[in-house]
Amino acid sequence: MNRHSESCREQDVQRSAEASDDAPRRKPFNARGSFVTRCEACRLPSLNCLCPYKVAAASETRVWLLTHPYEHYKPTNTGRLIGDILDTTEVFTWYRTEPDPTLLARLEDPRFAPFVVFPDDQPDYAERVVGPDAVRSAKREGRIPVLILLDGTWRQARRMFRKSPYLERLPVLPLHSERTTRYRLRKSASSAHLCTAEVAAELLHQTGDGEAAATLDDYFDAFNDSYAASRRHGKLEAPTAAMKRLLARRG
Repeated sequence: MNRHSESCREQDVQRSAEASDDAPRRKPFNARGSFVTRCEACRLPSLNCLCPYKVAAASETRVWLLTHPYEHYKPTNTGRLIGDILDTTEVFTWYRTEPDPTLLARLEDPRFAPFVVFPDDQPDYAERVVGPDAVRSAKREGRIPVLILLDGTWRQARRMFRKSPYLERLPVLPLHSERTTRYRLRKSASSAHLCTAEVAAELLHQTGDGEAAATLDDYFDAFNDSYAASRRHGKLEAPTAAMKRLLARRG
């Protein structure tokens, strides 16, 4: 699994900036909450550590996160929750002029059927747009479907989609859902804009990996509630319904 350790983070900082928004600024993380004691494993405030609720789930569909450099520094990033649940998840940092060679090799591997997850709101790539049936078809053909999630803000994701030539030949899988976001840790322009973990869970559900989707959904809710409580400087006195389901899965 291609997880980003502290050494990877240091390498990210040492890279020459390709453009003003291609790499993090070279300064310590000083955002609100940076003084809080955090669990080194789950990155949540230790007061409401998420580790007791981490449980592995199996999925026929894999997830590859193409993550904007800024996202690695945000404790509220939800993309990492996917890797906690699905151990086949891989994480690649996006740089406009320096694509990850491992990702490029994965895209050439015939075992995989990758789909880039992106809205179908522009006509210039309409011929590439597919639905959940394409993922199920890849499974029937014996290939491993992969959801490539662009992990960043909407503005960053659109730039990643437009400025990554290696994504241009891939089918585009939009998410159509009546669900509204449950994410409370960042402001969204619209309740229809789901966060990264929510998108993954919904697409897994739509393409036949229901148990993995349900587990990720519960883990996201546990994260959401734990972090929100920590922001109020309070400790959750009892497990929530989602937490109880995760504990039951562990047991």
